[in-house]
Amino acid sequence: MSTRATSFVVQRNGQAATAQELAPLAFAGYAHFTAAQIRGGRIRGLDLHLERLHFASVKLFGRALPEDRVRSYLRAALEGGPDDLSLTATIYSPVGEFRVSGADVEPQILVRTGPPASGPMGPLALATIEHERILPEIKHVGEIAKTYYLRQAVGQGFDDAAFIDGQGRLSEATIWNLAFWDGATVVWPKAKMLGGVTMGILRRQLERLGIAQRVQAITLADLPALAGAVVMNSWTPGVAVSRIDSMPLPEAPSFRDLLHRAYQAEPLASL
Repeated sequence: MSTRATSFVVQRNGQAATAQELAPLAFAGYAHFTAAQIRGGRIRGLDLHLERLHFASVKLFGRALPEDRVRSYLRAALEGGPDDLSLTATIYSPVGEFRVSGADVEPQILVRTGPPASGPMGPLALATIEHERILPEIKHVGEIAKTYYLRQAVGQGFDDAAFIDGQGRLSEATIWNLAFWDGATVVWPKAKMLGGVTMGILRRQLERLGIAQRVQAITLADLPALAGAVVMNSWTPGVAVSRIDSMPLPEAPSFRDLLHRAYQAEPLASL
């Protein structure tokens, strides 16, 4: 374990970021990112994180950084730090916001580390909000709606908010993916949403374990027939949901334990 006094690092393209370099980003919102937990200096779902960054860069900027360079910048942020960390990698265009960068402009990467996190213990009560994210397939920054609706939900006595699309389908929560349990099968919502890395890890590990899965449109009317629900993100593969609006849900500890077991089966990869 390193003796470095702090786990906080902020680097731009593999070097300590200066205030001058960070200042434009403090006033901008056209970028995308991925968030991960580092354990023992390694990371689960590395391939999924790299695919996410590549896809979003091409979508937003028309080009992506080479994978080996992204990995080198992530490694640089971990060097000399504690074995266990939280990491966020944000990719943006140096041209800035409200301007269109051409294919000749290479994206830049900002990497931040901090103390490790494991998420809330739960169970959580979720208030539903009719909301559909723009470019839901991209983990992009500047999403004021997420924090706004979180505040609204907490003000109503809930822990967080879940989103319902224009067709009445539950899609995702503010910073979480949703998963449901019918007593034998893991049920993933059918709607436009961000495909989370933890969600991707679970889907492939559950398949490896031989656990049945299906994708299904889930509405509020479907909840009474379900045996449990969880939220998940880079912090955790499963926090129990005890209530959505006024509808109680079983905490289903066996479901939560199954997801945690599947997540732990994913090997940690070196950068």
